[in-house]
Amino acid sequence: MPHIQLDNLGAPELQTALMARFYALPDVEERRTLVSDPRARAMWLREGVPIGTPDAFLAGREFGHFHPWDRSMHVVLPPDDALAAVKAGWAEVHPAARIVGIPENRVMIYGPRDEDELEVVFRLLVASYRYAGGRLEITPER
Repeated sequence: MPHIQLDNLGAPELQTALMARFYALPDVEERRTLVSDPRARAMWLREGVPIGTPDAFLAGREFGHFHPWDRSMHVVLPPDDALAAVKAGWAEVHPAARIVGIPENRVMIYGPRDEDELEVVFRLLVASYRYAGGRLEITPER
């Protein structure tokens, strides 16, 4: 089912910068998505890294993906973070949660429109990464 950001789209360069930072995290791999349009760039936890919880993944070891058409992202966040992100206006619950009952911590994060928003979105992606089983202590390069 299509689930896209309709307006207030950020510049493609911001998504490129966000992806570069995100894919530089330890144990993150860019792979083909298992659940979205083939043009999406999936976020995978590297094989062999222990997972945090099976509930942290969309399919396989994919815990999110970037949408090139609107610069939004679908990710699985820790439940409390998902609720906080939705309440703060950074994300919305995937409509499939209402239709087919997937957990409400599957959200679409809106694409960043400036450098400040890029920082917030990056922190949300790191929360998703950590929920999947990524390292708890990281010092990402800028």
